[in-house]
This record gives sequence, C-alpha cells and structure tokens, in this order.
Amino acid sequence: MSDSTASTASAGSASTGSAPGRMSRAKQNATITVGALAVMNIVAVVSLRGLPAEAEYGLSSIFYYVFAAVVFLIPVSIVAAELATGWPETGGVFRWVGEAFGPRWAFLAMFMLFIEVTIWFPTVLTFGAVSLAYTGTDQNIDAQLSGNKAFVLAVVLVVYWLATFIAFRGAAAFSKVAQWGGIVGTLIPAGILIVLGFSYYFAGNTPQIQMGWGEVIPDFSNFSNVVLAASIFLFYAGMEMNAIHVKDVKNPTRNYPLAVLIAAAGTVVIFVLGTLAIAFVVPQADINLTQSLLTSYNDMFDWAGISWASPIVAAMLLIGVLAGVVTWVAGPSSGLLAVGKAGYLPRFWQHTNKHGMGTHILLFQAFMVTALGVVYVVLPSVQAAYQILSQLTVILYLVMYLLMFAAAIYLRYSQPNRPRPYRVPGGDLGMWIFGGVGFLGSLMAFVFSFIPPDQISVGSPETYVGILVGGAVLLIILPMVIYAFRKPHWKDPRTEFVPFTWQLEHKHPGTVNESSAATADLSQKWEESFDETAAAGTTAGTSSGTAAGTAAGTTNTTAGKHSGKPSPTGAGSRGSGQGGRTRVHRPRTGPAAGGSTAV
Repeated sequence: MSDSTASTASAGSASTGSAPGRMSRAKQNATITVGALAVMNIVAVVSLRGLPAEAEYGLSSIFYYVFAAVVFLIPVSIVAAELATGWPETGGVFRWVGEAFGPRWAFLAMFMLFIEVTIWFPTVLTFGAVSLAYTGTDQNIDAQLSGNKAFVLAVVLVVYWLATFIAFRGAAAFSKVAQWGGIVGTLIPAGILIVLGFSYYFAGNTPQIQMGWGEVIPDFSNFSNVVLAASIFLFYAGMEMNAIHVKDVKNPTRNYPLAVLIAAAGTVVIFVLGTLAIAFVVPQADINLTQSLLTSYNDMFDWAGISWASPIVAAMLLIGVLAGVVTWVAGPSSGLLAVGKAGYLPRFWQHTNKHGMGTHILLFQAFMVTALGVVYVVLPSVQAAYQILSQLTVILYLVMYLLMFAAAIYLRYSQPNRPRPYRVPGGDLGMWIFGGVGFLGSLMAFVFSFIPPDQISVGSPETYVGILVGGAVLLIILPMVIYAFRKPHWKDPRTEFVPFTWQLEHKHPGTVNESSAATADLSQKWEESFDETAAAGTTAGTSSGTAAGTAAGTTNTTAGKHSGKPSPTGAGSRGSGQGGRTRVHRPRTGPAAGGSTAV
C-alpha cells in the first residue's frame, strides 16, 4: 500500500461532484489515456518502506513479486473495474459487498478498511521516524537514534496528532501536498535507489547475495520463507482505488486491462529492482526492516562519492510518508462517517465540525494510534513491533479483499442482468478465474500471516500468534456487535448515501434479481423522488411558516401599539422564510473504489 495512495484518491474524489453534475461528467469521458492511467496506478501502489523485508530473499524475491502480482494485483484491478462500473454510486467496497451480501457484511468490510489504516499508521510513521533520524550528519548517531524506541514513539505520536489536527480543516487543505509528496517522496527516491544499486553491481562490486538463475526459485522446503513473503500482498494493495476511472478511458474493454497490465508490470519492475538494489549492497544478516533502506542509500552514496546526498534523500522519504499519512488520516475516517450517517453508527460518532470532518471518529482513531504506538515500548524491539503490526494490517486488509472477491463472483448470479460497462473478460468463467484466483491468493496470504517468521526476533512465538489472533478476532467481532445493536434513529435524515439497488427495487440481497436497470438510472429516480419529497416539505413548511409569521407579526404589531414600541419585523420575516423548512442535501456520486475515498 503506497504512502501516496491517498493523494491519488483525493484527486479522484475532488473531481466528482453532486448528482446534477452527471451530465457534465458524461461529456468528459474518454479523457484519460492508457499511459496516464497506468502511471496513476503505479503511483497509487508503489511504496519503498517494505523493500528491506523482501531483500532477505535475494533473487527469489523476483518469484514472490511476480507470484503476488498474478494471484492478487491483476485480479484486484480487473475485478474492481467491473464492480466500479456496475455500481458506481458512492460507497466503494461498502456498496459492492452490500449489493451482494447485505449491509452487515458491507459494514464489516468498511470497518476493516478503517481499522487496517489505523494500525498501518504506526508502521509507516516508524519508517518516517527512521528517515528523520538519518537526516543527521553522523551515521553512527543516526543509527542509534533510529533504533531508540522513545524517539520512534515520540515521532509517531507527534506527527500523527499534528496530522489529525490538520485533518480537522478538511482534506482539501493538504491534497496538493499529498500528490506531490507521492512523487517527491516515492518515485524519485525509487529511481535513485535502482540506478545506484545496479551501478554498484555492474561496477564489479561483489553483491551480498548469491547470483544465478537457480536462486530465483525459492526453497519451498523452508516453510518460514513463505511466511514473511506473505506480507508482499499488501505491497500491491490500492490498485482497486483507480477502478473508478475506467469510465473515463476510451474503449475501456480493451484499454483498461492494457493499462492495468502496464501498471502491474511497472510496479513489479520497481519493486524487484529496488529490492535487488538493497540486496546487492546490504548483507542479509544486517538487513533491518526499519533501517536498511536508509543504510542502503548511505552505502551507495559513500561508494558514489556523494555522501552529502544522504540527508536529502532521507528528507524526501520523510516528505512522502508525511504527505501520505496526512491524507489517509482524513480518508477512511470520512468514509466511515458517511456510512455511519446512513444509519450504521450512533449519532455520537456522526459529529462533524464546520469543515464537515468527523471529529469524534478522528479523535478515536488518534487514541487508537497512540495505544498502538505504546506497543513499541512493550515489545522487545522496534523491529518486532513493526513486524507484528504490519502483519495485523495485512490480515485485516485481506478480510476486506476476501469479501470483495466473493461479492464480485456472487453478483454475477444474484444480479446477472445488471448493466456493467466493463466486464471481467471471459464471461462467468473469467470471473471465476480472476475472482477465484484473487480469493484463494488472499486466503493463502491470510493464513500465512499468522505464522511467526524465523528471520525476525518477535519474542515468544506464542505471544506473536496470540496478539495477531486476538487482535483479528476482536476487530472482526466489534463491527458485528455494532451492527447488531444499531437503532433506527441513528440514520441521519440528511444522509447522501444512495440505497442499494436491491433496496430500490424492493428485493433482497439473498435472492436472484433479474432486473436489467442500470444502477445510475435507479439512483436518478431515487434522487428525483428525494427532491420531490424535499420540495413538498419545503412548500408545506413555507406555508405554515408564512401563516405563523403573519400571526406573529400581527401579534407583535398589536403588542407594539400597546407598549408604545415598534414591532420587530425580524420575527415575521423569519417565520415566512424558514418556518418548518428542512435542509436537504442531494445525494452525490463519488469515488466507487476502496481506499481513502471508499465512501
């Protein structure tokens, strides 16, 4: 999951307007080229902070990257494109899962995204803390500082709470910073890493890994090798976010999968070459999940005679981390807020400030990050805490992906005639192949994520597994409990969330719906009836308000005569202008993909 993923999503979010803008958006179709969409997907996915974990495997990391791309990255991209075009209304993974299995499982999927991101914050900010430590001029002091748990915890908490207060002012306040942060803090450092690493190798220096084609195939007799590699699936998370743009690509049936394949190939190339660049320079025994990327840059710059550049790259990496975190703070929390207003969270959690940000949800998220940050003090090492939290992030995110793949397959049978502008190639068999491979790949990674890796000291294996199992069970049960105790008054009458298609057609998600009506048409009809109801309420309110205002004005005039004071005209005007009137927000179409703009 890229640190810049959220910035891409925010850009997509900003481009979507309310329902009246649907016609204007239609005129803007086919504006994204294959190359542009491919680049957008690469920026959304690529992150450098996880490369040291895969550098442990040397050349065999190539196999893991390609394998994960085939069984996860490509299926996610292709399947999400069908879901995004078939059900383009606001909701993302919440809507997709809800269309197939109902709101209970949809709420679980949305909650997994929110909690996964919350747990992800300490891990990515740990990388940011290490980057900050390496902006110094003395590498020995920098290395000691980066391994200091108190320093790491302080950076995690200070930066996150700062990002939270910035988020209170709305995502627009920092969306541009996040977009440029993805380029400055991820793509440019990736290019530098690859160029220097391979220059080091081709200059005749002895690589720190064994070379040869035989090394590409992993040693499957060592089961622990597969365990740590399971985390590579999360490297590719986020490609589904740009599926909403499939409608803006000319000839999407041909060009969208082409853009996905180009992006997948580009992502794999960056990951493979970046990982090998680290493996060439850093001995396997010295690889540290939180420090090796920075030490690799230091060693490469020393070799190239430009050691002065180390603090600059460290600062660039920090910019990329901070830009992504700031945007991700507002993204999924805003998604959960919208779902909550649709009736799935108590009114307390729906509280917003003048910028429309869910302050109570943001504060809850901040306290969660604070509590998780303390784990860095309790566990034996920063590296162990980093690994445990990273694995828990993988587990929760994969729960969401399992639901997404299952929903895509099920919808082919429960809503077979629903128009889908883009369909997974190969008909129902193609959906079973892409969706089935993605589901099984996600399930495999899910199971392996619970097994302790031998490569990293995580304390007691029992403690490691206990934390992961206990955390996953608790966080899966929690949304189920919240859903079971939901109340009718939780729903905000001004909610902008369009009902599911089966609700609009008075069906049930568990039965086959033969309707061939497009989701957009059903949404339009609902919006029109919504507006008619609002208009009727306004007319009634105006009439009653006018009568009340007139009566009040007369009374006040009479009172003025008796008291010798002029009547206050404001009372009458307020009654005629606003009596009984209710503010109604039109539903709007928004990003249909998951990630930071899931809702």
